[in-house]
Order: sequence, then C-alpha cells, then structure tokens
Amino acid sequence: MTQRKINARDMIVEILDDDDTTYLTIENLAAVKPNKGENEEVADTTDYDSEGVHEHEVMQRGATMEIEGHEKKDHLTGALQPGRARVEEMAGESKVGADSLATIRFRHVMDTTWKIWRCTVTLGESGGGHNDKSAWAATFTKSGPTTTAAVS
Repeated sequence: MTQRKINARDMIVEILDDDDTTYLTIENLAAVKPNKGENEEVADTTDYDSEGVHEHEVMQRGATMEIEGHEKKDHLTGALQPGRARVEEMAGESKVGADSLATIRFRHVMDTTWKIWRCTVTLGESGGGHNDKSAWAATFTKSGPTTTAAVS
C-alpha cells in the first residue's frame, strides 16, 4: 500500500435538505477545516498525590468544521446555489431550539464512508476589501455523536 498526501480540495461536504432524504453539495468551497478538538471539556484530577504534575480526564468531546469560499449568486436573480442556500437557511434567525439542528455529511474522495453530524450552523464573515471578491463562510458545530454511512 502506498501512502500519499491528500488534497484538501478533495473534501466533499453536503447538507441535508428539508425533505430529510436529499443531500445537497455545498458548492465552490475554497477551504474545509474540521477541528476535532473544539468544545472538548476536561475535569482536573490533580491531587496531592500528583506531586505537582497536572492530571486531567476528558469529560466531553466536541468538534467543529469551518467552510469558506467566495460568495456566489445568480447574476439575474441573486439566488444562491442550492447547498449554500440551505446552509444560510439553517443559520437563520428563526432557527432556534430543535429547529436549529441541521445534518451534514462529509468525506474525502478517497474515503468509503461518510461522517455524519447533527450540528448547528453559524454564518461567518462575508465581504472583503476594495480588490477582493466577496467572502462567504460558515461553521458547523457538532451536537451529539458522529455517525457513519457507506458511500453508495
């Protein structure tokens, strides 16, 4: 087996549509950054027997994923691409409580399984400077365990 470095640009990220059966590809991404250590919480277990050395145990695991790209809209209607429109919908002001949870799945093109998260969605900064194309970004914050599904 030959080990090879993988291209970050070969990540596929999809969000479940409101029909709960169709996944929409989140289009034109320029960066995908999973953070498997975000929202981790530890309990300090240091005591007198620790002899001045810090000890702890993980009590909670968490994860986030930041996605970034250029803002892109239909030049006639101003409509977003379907995947991005769904991301923005799930980050909307009315999405609170149980309604704030979306489902995403992601994998590298070489993977044979999808990682699936229930998560909340937060839009990131947009815009840019005088000679920039407008930026678009979102963060998914995992809620609950990661599940998997075979790529079909």
